[in-house]
Amino acid sequence: MEFADLGLSPDTLKAVSDAGYLNPTPIQEQAIPVILMGRDVLGVAQTGTGKTAAFTMPMIDILSGGRAKARMPRSLIIAPTRELAAQISENFIKYGKYHPLAMALLIGGESFTDQEKALDRGVDVLIATPGRLLDLYERGRILLNDVKLLVIDEADRMLDMGFIPDVERIVSLLPKIRQTLFFSATMDKEIRKLADKFLMNPKEVAVSRPAQAATTIEQGIVTVRFDDKREALRRILRAKDIHNAFIFCNRKKDVDILYKSLTKHGFNAVAMHGDMPQSKRNEMLAKFKANEAELLVCSDVAARGLDISAVGFVVNFDVPVNAEDYVHRIGRTGRAGLSGHAYTIATNSDSKQVAAIQKMLNQTIPPLVIDELNELTGAAANGDDSEENSRGRRGERDRGRGGRSRRGGRSDRKERGREDRAPQAAAEENVNAAAEAVTESMVEPAAVAEATTESAPDTANSATTAPPQDQARQSRRERERSWRRDRNDYNRDARAPEERARKTRRNPHGIAEMDHGDNVVAFGGFTPAFLLVEPYVAKPSARADKADDAVDDQVDDDAGAPEELEKSA
Repeated sequence: MEFADLGLSPDTLKAVSDAGYLNPTPIQEQAIPVILMGRDVLGVAQTGTGKTAAFTMPMIDILSGGRAKARMPRSLIIAPTRELAAQISENFIKYGKYHPLAMALLIGGESFTDQEKALDRGVDVLIATPGRLLDLYERGRILLNDVKLLVIDEADRMLDMGFIPDVERIVSLLPKIRQTLFFSATMDKEIRKLADKFLMNPKEVAVSRPAQAATTIEQGIVTVRFDDKREALRRILRAKDIHNAFIFCNRKKDVDILYKSLTKHGFNAVAMHGDMPQSKRNEMLAKFKANEAELLVCSDVAARGLDISAVGFVVNFDVPVNAEDYVHRIGRTGRAGLSGHAYTIATNSDSKQVAAIQKMLNQTIPPLVIDELNELTGAAANGDDSEENSRGRRGERDRGRGGRSRRGGRSDRKERGREDRAPQAAAEENVNAAAEAVTESMVEPAAVAEATTESAPDTANSATTAPPQDQARQSRRERERSWRRDRNDYNRDARAPEERARKTRRNPHGIAEMDHGDNVVAFGGFTPAFLLVEPYVAKPSARADKADDAVDDQVDDDAGAPEELEKSA
């Protein structure tokens, strides 16, 4: 069958012919006619079989007969990673170059301004990651009321990355009447339940068993000690003469460590993981695509959607935690019918993960036979090679003379602490001994003084009536009582300055308190300033002085009248 038999438009067929494709893949052969009919599709196919082209080609023909409005896209494609979204946009550019369709790519790490300008011009195809799409929607820069076609690519990866709540919210914002397409390399029960929630009477397209590796990929596995993994990788690269390969690690920090190790040993490598800025990730990926770098050390961020032709090798430096990720990793090679090689470096502690992968593939991964690895595989068969034990062995190698660790372990810190506290402890013992000697010198005279104050008859009676053991016990008790009294007196004298200081803080002026009865309310020894001011006495004016003089004269006249009367009488 050829692409012309699938019902595609002449312009799309011309673009496909320009890309060099003549015959469709099985997933394209089954999915394209169903999509052109307007039905929902649930596509399950192994990676590298052309799933992206299976929905981009018919979407171009469906959207070619309309026109987009500002900030209202006509179709929406949701991808889990930025690299996959960029890969989908490249497919639209390739197959839609003879159609006047506008496209916008909304991914994190890029300028909001440029993306908002593209939305204002109107887009027919909107390709986005969930986070950036919701950001622009909450800013009011995009409306989803006119979306007629929804595509969710790599739905299982959405579930693994925790994007399902965001996807459910996005779907709730879309019109109820729409066409929905689900595509993924694997389809477990949870994803199938989610597909049943979003799809309406879908047509299931499955060209192979879920989670099945491509038959064009030669697989191999080698088991070494944990400490020998980097050496095993270098020997594999040299023995197989590998100059174009993906090297996958489970953790981002291991990507940086392995990248530095390879460059130190003369390999031309670049690194890429999720914590890197988007511009840096694009730069590293561009170098690898342009063959400026031979090795791409990466995390699982590069395990989905990257379609780089003629990649001959994939090396799993770490066995993937999830068995399904193994299929996506090795799917970066052996694409478009080409042959590829996938090698895995495992340790004895990875036996459970390896067993899960082989169970999922329903086949046994054959051992990788390389003469240069015989020494490393033999060492792994003779001992435990777990990461924890390897760290313990490294700690033992770091121990120097006397069983002490140069890195300063916990036991060494305790021992050094004891040594540092030894002089202080000796000084404290000397001080305590001196204090005991002073106390004894204080106790004995007190005991003698107390004995002299006692009456002679009592002492005699006690001496005659008490046995020698009781006398010794009694004298010891007396010494203890005397010592306690002396200690209390000593502590009281020691606390005297502090008590005086406390009293001084309470009464800074040192004014003595006054004794009054309980029913007397007074200010104590402190007299307020307003009581110490002399009372104000008004100075008499001139008019008042004259009035007072007149009153005095009248008083004198009245007082003199009786005397005159007496004289006249």
